[in-house]
Amino acid sequence: MAFMEKPPAGKVLLDDTVPLTAAIEASQSLQSHTIVRRYSDFDLLNNSLQIAGLSLPLPPKKLIGNMDREFIAERQKGLQNYLNVITTNHILSNCELVKKFLDPNNYSASYTEIALQQVSMFFRSEPKWEVVEPLKDIGWRIRKKYFLMKIKNQPKERLVLSWADLGPDKYLSDKDFQCLIKLLPSCLHPYIYRITFATANESSALLIRMFNEKGTLKDLIYKAKPKDPFLRKYCNPKKIQGLELQQIKTYGRQILEVLKFLHDKGFPYGHLHASNVMLEGDACRLLDLENSLLGLPSFYRSYFSQFRKINTLESVDVHCFGHLLYEMTYGRPPDSVPVDSFPPAPSMAVVAVLESTLSCEACKNGMPTVSRLLQMPLFSDVLLTTSEKPQFKIPTKLKEALRIAKECIEKRLIEEQKQIHQHRRLTRAQSHHGSEEERKKRKILARKKSKRSAVENSEEHSAKYSNSNNSGSGASSPLTSPSSPTPPSTAAALGLGKDVKEGKDVRVTPTSSTCASATSSSLASCEHRGAHTASTPGCEWREPRGLTQLHPEFPKRNFEESRNL
Repeated sequence: MAFMEKPPAGKVLLDDTVPLTAAIEASQSLQSHTIVRRYSDFDLLNNSLQIAGLSLPLPPKKLIGNMDREFIAERQKGLQNYLNVITTNHILSNCELVKKFLDPNNYSASYTEIALQQVSMFFRSEPKWEVVEPLKDIGWRIRKKYFLMKIKNQPKERLVLSWADLGPDKYLSDKDFQCLIKLLPSCLHPYIYRITFATANESSALLIRMFNEKGTLKDLIYKAKPKDPFLRKYCNPKKIQGLELQQIKTYGRQILEVLKFLHDKGFPYGHLHASNVMLEGDACRLLDLENSLLGLPSFYRSYFSQFRKINTLESVDVHCFGHLLYEMTYGRPPDSVPVDSFPPAPSMAVVAVLESTLSCEACKNGMPTVSRLLQMPLFSDVLLTTSEKPQFKIPTKLKEALRIAKECIEKRLIEEQKQIHQHRRLTRAQSHHGSEEERKKRKILARKKSKRSAVENSEEHSAKYSNSNNSGSGASSPLTSPSSPTPPSTAAALGLGKDVKEGKDVRVTPTSSTCASATSSSLASCEHRGAHTASTPGCEWREPRGLTQLHPEFPKRNFEESRNL
């Protein structure tokens, strides 16, 4: 594709900072985004990642018995742990090797070849430049490539060409985008690294800067060589040591000054990290102003997208400054964010700034402004001496385009944070619902409910049985038979009025047919079996089950009262 050729319609602009997770499952249960990987693929990936200098827990090979069920299950656990270690490492999870391994459909293209094609087309129109060598993988971005350059009439002078594809946050029109890219070389500031040449088309941008042998601030912290691959330089540093307090104060003040300058100009940045700060003498100079115009995602996006209060590019810059300050202080990035407690620092003033940008309270309640950080004791007493006057003139029309693009970038960030928040709540609820403690609670509640239902069914059955007896014999005769309900007068005589009104199961049943016509007077002469040795022939008192437990004195008292009557 020619350099000025328009990109194909419908091209998907991916956010390469979106974290990927992987779960190894049986082949029968795979449903969405299925990838099939053999152990040899894992072994090849592991060999490619050895450049990082990390000891990764890949399960060992086995030649004999590698088809046993127990061995396969054990290896599956080992490979899952291996993937977990890779995907939780911030640098490894963003590298091209891992992305292609986990998502081959979206990362199948060779971006180095695409960049070479674009650069070669550029050199046809600009013959004074010449490529010395490609700087392979010196950066972390998958779709950004670097080349060492020289000018033909100045062969000893070295420059760096960077080519970058468009990102998912590119909201500028093609015309405004190209105008702003070409405007970047006119930006003059003592703490912004000067851009020598810049051009763009509808699908990418190309910029040239002077090559700095000292490298970036991250190279200084990690004692790394600028031309080495990103994984080798920063994944496993040999020596972890922070900067001196005076360096922290000076570099921090310079970076805050340039952030305030960009914010006042309405120019969105959002890409602050140690690799985007070039060292030139005793000064820090900011790199990659073009990233926000290209719509590229931030290096720390997977961190601040977790916190809904970090929802503007100004607050993103402040949060990223907290990461940078932590790295300058301790010589390494934080293990996790938010940071619960900070290790001992050269000064408590450093810890105060870190707490205002990386602590749980700060991430929950929001970031301070750049002006507020400049007033804090760590930076307020730093004197900056520079004779260069800042200059960056942006036309009013382009300022309005930048404002609209900034609002769109922030809107996408807010939507992503909302989705992450909802997904986190759903995951937490599922985890809580599936815990062993919750399962036990649900079993206990199910048992109680089952018992309660059984009791209710039994009571309902008894009530139906009692009602059927009442309706079957209540209207046959005014006389009280042993199988019919006791009339109110008889019940009162027997002292049963209260029990009958309450619907308790109290009844007199015959033992033979000779008692079928017995009246209340003959019933009164009946004696309770067991209370006296003699009883009226053919009649006996039958007590409902469980009645003696409720009223132990009931039979005796009633028969004594009936005898007196």
